[in-house]
Amino acid sequence: MSYSSEYRGRFAPSPTGHLHFGSLVAAVGSFLDARHHDGAWIVRMEDLDTPRCIPGAADNILRTLEAFGLYWDGEILYQSKRNAAYEDALQKLRGIGSAYPCCCTRKEIADSALHGIDGPVYPGACRNGIPSGRGSRAWRVRTDTSSFVRAKSAETVPEPAEACLPFDKHGAYGSTIELNDLLQGIVAQHLASEVGDFVVKRADGLFAYQLAVVVDDAFQNITHVVRGSDLLVSTPRQIYLQQLLGLTTPAYAHLPTAVNTRGEKLSKQTLAPPVAAAKPAATLMRALAFLRQEPPAELSNHDTDTVLKWAIAHWDMSRLKRVSAVVMPG
Repeated sequence: MSYSSEYRGRFAPSPTGHLHFGSLVAAVGSFLDARHHDGAWIVRMEDLDTPRCIPGAADNILRTLEAFGLYWDGEILYQSKRNAAYEDALQKLRGIGSAYPCCCTRKEIADSALHGIDGPVYPGACRNGIPSGRGSRAWRVRTDTSSFVRAKSAETVPEPAEACLPFDKHGAYGSTIELNDLLQGIVAQHLASEVGDFVVKRADGLFAYQLAVVVDDAFQNITHVVRGSDLLVSTPRQIYLQQLLGLTTPAYAHLPTAVNTRGEKLSKQTLAPPVAAAKPAATLMRALAFLRQEPPAELSNHDTDTVLKWAIAHWDMSRLKRVSAVVMPG
């Protein structure tokens, strides 16, 4: 099917378990925003972390989406088949002096690092080279200012990357990454002090989510990323990588995350049950109510196609502004 707008949205689940209500909400929100804007809706399977993937989970997720009438456009992209593209991006980061090997173990980092917004802030122990007698374990991206000065002066810097080196509003290199989220508003993050030099290739040889998602969003020409607010904290890292690699930054909208009464995100780890696909129209109505779309009660007597048709026509994302989480009853 072709669409009249250039909007390209996506839903990117990880096949580490079943689709629960929280992930269904993210799927419904991204689907409705794409279809409301007469755009394409892509499904990507983020099976990059192969040790955590469960056999059959990817197919189960796809069949569940179909049961709810959430049909996608084009072929499914599987990250597990994209290592060559991620390696190419890593080499580009190395070429501009922004990626370096790291020998530190998790314990070493935990013992010497300050706590940041998403775990320990890497103290930069390997930033200027691995100590003698140690071997490389992972690859990290520099977030300190010296890396940008090196990249700007290096003859190997590709023209697009040089043009997109991150400046803050005061003209300083790499100080703060800022985005204007369509729902959560202005979000600013100082990567060096709040996150530190982050991993783009893990010690086990697997590429990190932050790099893979950036490469794949660019490859699939994604223009809008509508996803859960639990991923908002990692968005500045993704924008930073987009800038270094000379890639376009999509528009971001982070939907409320469904949490339990203890404030924990619904997930496999918090024992969130599988989404109820036996009565898909009723479950869709719950998802629409969660997204504050106020569907009329009589819709519950209709099939999923009717519910989705109403929801696409009446989709109003502005109802969710500044809402980051919603507690689901136990």
